[in-house]
Amino acid sequence: MLSLEDMLPRDHRARIVWSFVKTLDLEPLYEKIVVTKSTVGRNSIAPEILVSLWLLATLDGIGTARELGRRCETDIAYLWTLGNVTVNYHTLSDFRVENGAFLEKTLVDTVASLVAQGLVPLETIAQDGMRVRASAGSSSFRRKPTLESLQQQAQAHVDRLKKESENESDRSDGDARRQAAVERASRERQERLDEALRQFEELSKQRESRRKGDGEKTRVSTTDPDARNMKMANGGFDPAFNVQFATDADSRVIVAVDVINSGTDSGQMAPMHEKVCSTYDKTPKTQLVDSAYATKGDVKTVESKGTEVVSTIPRGSVLESKGKDPHAQQPGESDEYTAFRARMAKEEYKELYKTRPSVAEFPNADCRNRNLRQFKVRGLVKVKAVALWHAVAFNFTRMVNLGALAS
Repeated sequence: MLSLEDMLPRDHRARIVWSFVKTLDLEPLYEKIVVTKSTVGRNSIAPEILVSLWLLATLDGIGTARELGRRCETDIAYLWTLGNVTVNYHTLSDFRVENGAFLEKTLVDTVASLVAQGLVPLETIAQDGMRVRASAGSSSFRRKPTLESLQQQAQAHVDRLKKESENESDRSDGDARRQAAVERASRERQERLDEALRQFEELSKQRESRRKGDGEKTRVSTTDPDARNMKMANGGFDPAFNVQFATDADSRVIVAVDVINSGTDSGQMAPMHEKVCSTYDKTPKTQLVDSAYATKGDVKTVESKGTEVVSTIPRGSVLESKGKDPHAQQPGESDEYTAFRARMAKEEYKELYKTRPSVAEFPNADCRNRNLRQFKVRGLVKVKAVALWHAVAFNFTRMVNLGALAS
């Protein structure tokens, strides 16, 4: 009878993934499962197995822990990765979203290694945002009176379940587990509603400051308070998150990731630039962005640190329609912004800008092809963890293509 080792082809991607994961610093994950004399131990799955499973699953476009759990029972690649270990979808689900810091460190460490090898020069970076559907539905967005009513109902339900639990001490183990699951779900719903009300207060103040009377119209999702209604690529509006990738232009490797719940890219260039500079201790010579990023404040900040911004001029067509030169200095703007305007009149920079889609939008398209179309998890922390899995998986494919990993 053939073993799993015999059945998995020698050049299968699962083997390359396993070899790659074994090179990572997994100590932060092992620290979480250290057993001490004062702590009751339990069987734990080696972190390299869980990392390999999720990295392989992300490459295969698997977006849920339940689907990955099924693959771990049927697919040779996943059975080979597991060895003689068994895993349930609860463990897979928790591991996927609870290790964002490890994933961020993995991304940085692998990119830093490529920088040291000269494969990622970080001379030019490109930034782009991608709106990804949230788990929340449009009908989950409610105004303050409804949020307060739902919060009171949730609190009453939690109190009732707690009282019932205290009065039923002789329940069987199975009933106890089911009751505990119900209580946990009720508490989580109450916590989401509490967070929805808290975010309502912040959002309503922001909207009221922009336009009087808008604060009362604010709506927040009861299922994912962090989600926001955003304009999507199809022209419609859906609950979503804004995934920001910064990509090296020469290697097409993602060098930084962020996830925000703002539907606009305005104001995101300077923070991403600072993140890249501080993380890798290097200042890119050029940053390619579209006009939504090229605000006067961000252009001044980035240019003052020695990076040239390359973008189309915001509202350039409006100035031209009024008979004005969009590349000439406008009243009240900084010297840095004036230099940016003048630069974009040169053909060499116009040609450079034409390369932006092939750099900035390449990782977006690849991640969408690997099923990053809708998040199945809730909250910014968990959503960013999923985005980081996709970034690490994308960079894995780039490392193979660049010859940094054996294929």
